Amino acid sequence: MKKVLFLAAVCAAMLTACNGGKKTDQANSEIDSLQNLINEKDQAINEMMGALTEIQTGFAEINEAEGRVNMMAQSAERNSNVENIRETMAFIQETMESQRQKIADLEKKYNNSNLNSAKLKEAIAKLNTQLEEKAQAIEALTAQLAEKDVQIAALNQNVETLTAENAAVKEQHNETKQVVQKQDAELNTAWYVFGTAKELKEQNILVKGEVLKGNYNKDYLTKIDIRTTRVIPLNSKSAKILTTHPTESYKLMKDSKGEYTLCISDNESFWSISKYLVIQVK
Repeated sequence: MKKVLFLAAVCAAMLTACNGGKKTDQANSEIDSLQNLINEKDQAINEMMGALTEIQTGFAEINEAEGRVNMMAQSAERNSNVENIRETMAFIQETMESQRQKIADLEKKYNNSNLNSAKLKEAIAKLNTQLEEKAQAIEALTAQLAEKDVQIAALNQNVETLTAENAAVKEQHNETKQVVQKQDAELNTAWYVFGTAKELKEQNILVKGEVLKGNYNKDYLTKIDIRTTRVIPLNSKSAKILTTHPTESYKLMKDSKGEYTLCISDNESFWSISKYLVIQVK
């Protein structure tokens, strides 16, 4: 329902700003692009939620297998139990490797998406923590089995190897965290500029009364974090926003001198169509 209302608001804002069929076509094209973006995000979220469920199922299977090993280890002198322990430990190791790969794939998919979900990032971080804790638990279980002279050479695994793998997981987690932080900053970066018509024309931002789309000279624009920037003083008694932003997401307010200040009430909505803001002043 929220997405429907949001699209309706964007549509109304665009149609109000249009003067003729060409403008309407352009607005419709932007709405279609926005809808496609929303659909892509929904699909990505559904796929990631499915992966989260699958990973949690894997951890549950590992927990169950650990319980079986602990029970069999109590009478490890029986040959049948020794063989069962070997097989169960092999299953645990295989499942752990599968978990590592699934979590890595999930992180990669999130990093390559345009999503900016704090809850999803937190869920992935918890999975990495859970993986580290489980690796430590299996390391301790392996040590306990070694104390009982249970030979599990077929696994080609020992305490040192598990420790090294655990360290590798931690290193990968730290690297992934840095990538996520960098991409998060990029996703929340925008640029704005305000100037007279002459100034904007000189910078090839305004041509024949239209704001050009493309690569602007970012040295002329101001870079901001859209999560924290909500107020932009314009120092002018005349201000006109030239780029497209939902009208319900902002207000142009006058101060005691009669000069305008842009006040953004809904950051996510305001920057949803474009990460560039161009304002013409006098």
